[in-house]
Amino acid sequence: MSATRLFSPVTLGELTLGNRIVIAPMCTYSAVDGCMTDWHMMHLGMLATSGAGILTIEATAVSPEGRISYADVGLYSDENEQAMGRVLEGIRRMSDMPIAIQLAHAGRKASTEVPWKGGSQIGPDAEGGWKTVAPSAAPFQPHYDRPTALDREGMIRIRDAFVDAARRSARLDIDAVQIHAAHGYLLHQFLSPLSNQRTDDYGGSLENRMRFPLEVFDAVREAFPAERPVTVRVSATDWAEGGWDVGQTIAFAKELEKRGCGAIHVSSGGLAAHQNITLGPNYQVPFARAIKAETSVPVIAVGLITEFEQAEAILVTGDADMVAIARAALYDPRWPWHAAAHFGESVRAAPQYLRCQPRQFKMLFK
Repeated sequence: MSATRLFSPVTLGELTLGNRIVIAPMCTYSAVDGCMTDWHMMHLGMLATSGAGILTIEATAVSPEGRISYADVGLYSDENEQAMGRVLEGIRRMSDMPIAIQLAHAGRKASTEVPWKGGSQIGPDAEGGWKTVAPSAAPFQPHYDRPTALDREGMIRIRDAFVDAARRSARLDIDAVQIHAAHGYLLHQFLSPLSNQRTDDYGGSLENRMRFPLEVFDAVREAFPAERPVTVRVSATDWAEGGWDVGQTIAFAKELEKRGCGAIHVSSGGLAAHQNITLGPNYQVPFARAIKAETSVPVIAVGLITEFEQAEAILVTGDADMVAIARAALYDPRWPWHAAAHFGESVRAAPQYLRCQPRQFKMLFK
């Protein structure tokens, strides 16, 4: 029996996690034509030996034009699938940690340079760039290229791309799918009135703005094996006047609950260039708390969660069911080990590492 909430098991559908620490998806901008490389073998392999409950593969584009940058991972071709399969095969020889994947389409925020080269949008006629699509022909920033407003045929094509990526994920024996509907990317663009200016059945009212993201969820849920969870990442607020907010997020979460959503991962922001975010430890936890209070779907909190007692308190107070770490895991890939040592708990570790166990933490490794 665990003495802490953080290291107690949790179940998502038929998937049981050994603890409640989630390695959040983090883009590393190191793919070639959407294909994973040796970088991903090293990077994901490191995180797969961290002792967390589950590892989430970075935002993975469902189509070439859905990539954030030319260096993003994709799962839209046989070559992408084979490259990811090679990486996963290598990791699984050394770790039995469950692995999830975040499926995404960047919409109007696509076609950008990698962050360490500035991250600005690359024009459709420049090398490494392409024409972007969005719910409406409204660019993310005034100097960005104006995206093409999607017609119904284009929306169906994207929905089907999500389905194809979900089927490829199933063939790769990935344990869970997360649909990316946050951070200003395509599905979030449909949700927010700041980016969705449509006048058809997919714009205007909240019901209409939720329609396409829910269609994508329904299609992915049907395509992915029923015993494996399909979760959704949301931005609870745009941090901008007149935008998407926590009340609308709760309404969206309730619709996802009706459809069998496995968990809701609660982040915020990313849609409006003029967003005004108040940063600080736990700054997004109140949004997770609000969604958890209104639904029975497991809720994952994320955002400047860096301390062990902080993570435990989020769970003990009932603000969330799991906590996700991202930058903290990059800085300290053994964060779950250290948290377990702090609380006198245990984590799974590769046998090659067992002899590193400090004497004062004799029960650290299972």
